[in-house]
Amino acid sequence: MAGETGTADEVFDGETLGASDTVKAYLGDAYDGVARYAELLRDQGELRGLIGPREVPRIWERHILNSAAVVPYLPTTGSVADIGSGAGLPGIVIAVMRPELDVILVEPMERRTTWLAEVVAELGLTNVQVKRGRAEEYHDAFEVDAVTSRAVAALSKLVRMSMPLVRVGGELVILKGRNVVQEIEPARKVLRKFSAVEPEILEGVTVEGVEATTILRVRRSK
Repeated sequence: MAGETGTADEVFDGETLGASDTVKAYLGDAYDGVARYAELLRDQGELRGLIGPREVPRIWERHILNSAAVVPYLPTTGSVADIGSGAGLPGIVIAVMRPELDVILVEPMERRTTWLAEVVAELGLTNVQVKRGRAEEYHDAFEVDAVTSRAVAALSKLVRMSMPLVRVGGELVILKGRNVVQEIEPARKVLRKFSAVEPEILEGVTVEGVEATTILRVRRSK
């Protein structure tokens, strides 16, 4: 359940949270696009194997707002790649909220890239590219200002996959579980390879009553 949000007399569950004034105010001009994406995900996500049946009633809390939490830690302009984008989380949400940002969605599964392309067309997102393949296949193809991902792999593997796509001076900004701090030590060797600075554990807060998201950010200096 989303719990209480907004004023004392506003209590929303997973179904009504997305239509609340609290969420509309939080998303501002991006609300219509994000709400349309949430609707598409609710209507087709389970059928197309993008989310499980138990996730459908909790799309806003567990997926949309969880993804939105990373946006304040990303650049407002430049380029971002979402590795293992899947259903478009967090990449689609980022693209809608940051229209001046060029967003690359990297996803190896054809049925998911088909879905992503359909969503991009439906929402009229001119700032998005969909690329089919594994992150490693694009190591010499492009560099971006930031790479993000959500529930893709352990940090050591994620750094190997993602950091070669980050320009020097850019950042890896990923959504992780609460125990991400335990993944830092096993990733030290590969972090040193890119002369990465000490990883930061950040709190991604959206609206009152929705659990904060754990975010790890680390800058590439070589």
